[in-house]
Amino acid sequence: MDGRSSGILLPVFSLPGPYGIGTMGKEARGFIDFLASANQHYWQILPLVPPGGGDSPYMSPSSFAGNPFFLDLEELADEGLLTREELDSARHDNPDRVDYGFLRRTRIPLLRKAWERGKELWAPRMKAFLTFAHWAEDYARFSALREELDLPPAEWPSPTPEPEEDDVNFHIFLQTVFFRQWHALKRYANEKNVSIIGDLPIYVSEDGADFWARPELFQLDEKGHPAAVAGVPPDAFSATGQHWGNPLYDWKGHRKEVFDWWVERMAWAAELYDVVRIDHFRAFYNYWSIPAGDTVATYGHWEPGPGMELLQRFQDEVPSLNIIAEDLGALEEDVLEFIAKSGLPGMKVLVYAFDPNGESAYLPHNCQPDSVVYTGTHDTPTFVQWLFQEASPGERDYAIKYLRLREDEGYGWGAVCGAWSTMSRLAMAPLQDLLGLGADARMNTPGTAGPHNWTWRVRSAALNPDVAGKLADITRTYRRG
Repeated sequence: MDGRSSGILLPVFSLPGPYGIGTMGKEARGFIDFLASANQHYWQILPLVPPGGGDSPYMSPSSFAGNPFFLDLEELADEGLLTREELDSARHDNPDRVDYGFLRRTRIPLLRKAWERGKELWAPRMKAFLTFAHWAEDYARFSALREELDLPPAEWPSPTPEPEEDDVNFHIFLQTVFFRQWHALKRYANEKNVSIIGDLPIYVSEDGADFWARPELFQLDEKGHPAAVAGVPPDAFSATGQHWGNPLYDWKGHRKEVFDWWVERMAWAAELYDVVRIDHFRAFYNYWSIPAGDTVATYGHWEPGPGMELLQRFQDEVPSLNIIAEDLGALEEDVLEFIAKSGLPGMKVLVYAFDPNGESAYLPHNCQPDSVVYTGTHDTPTFVQWLFQEASPGERDYAIKYLRLREDEGYGWGAVCGAWSTMSRLAMAPLQDLLGLGADARMNTPGTAGPHNWTWRVRSAALNPDVAGKLADITRTYRRG
């Protein structure tokens, strides 16, 4: 990430298109074209993995696999694996929201038809894929068992039966197709001088293939269940903290195995992205350990993480991958020193900046070159929602005065100008802020399982030359490029 540049945050599932969810098809290439015409050089996405509980990409059943809902069905039809009538059956009449229920009912059965027709054609490609995707066979076995047993992994019989070979091969097929399509899309982006920023959740799900296939990586009790789980302690926002429930890594007992697994994970990320944001980066320094039986985070305690030793492994073994450290929240001085020592850029977020009575490190004039500034993130309200529904009167007045916000210009554009004006090496805006959208376009409300989380989609008409031209003009004005 050399110089000062800029880009847009938009999950793949939020892309436009007729099939109920964004895909890696022509609309994705169209969005890359939009970015290039707007002189943007970064596209940040959310995790590409299959969704988990609450349809969240941060509770996925895999740290490595791709979401088969993102597959470009039209490419499969062009290869003769789907018919035009079957494509029509996959269409959905709501262009504004992802309908995960519809996808779960219809998409996998449709992709099984493609598998039945493509077994012989894809067999050599699948074999080649497995030679470097070492995680894929375990994931495919896990996915096949989950479908066959129709139970959470904790309730599977012991010993676990072997899944049907054809079911395993079906899931290997899905992953082979996924990463073939993704690499083609990434090449297209890079040819347009657009780099991809991926997103890496620091923890994995207990109901996932990583925990099932590699239990030695985690802190377990004598019955093989998590001995402690992840979260964050009580703070000004929550009297009981946040109880996430993810299993914790066994940094002490199986340090080499966990380090090797993390290096493998980062090497895989380097195959997919140009840059990766590591969520909850502070856990590499220390992490909040909650007793497994607790339902709140109150009685947890801090444990040391892997520290600089693991980061050095990343630098030595995956040098091509640039990293952004998600360092939001109230961090202690020693955590801040650790992040500074890592040399990695941290994050600044404008919706947290405008305390009318005090100084904030997130105010544009305080954003240092070794940072990435955002108008907002997937977990914050949109800028317009924050300004008019969540900011205090003092925060709103200060933001309007500081950013010189005007209704006729558009409050979202004012936020973009504020971020783009900073010295931060990279400035990013969720597409919702670029378009000046409010609460209906919020991506996720943390701590909730609301029906609108992870569902917002943009319409093609919004990605027009007028919007691209205005963004390009702002980018030139603030000398980003």
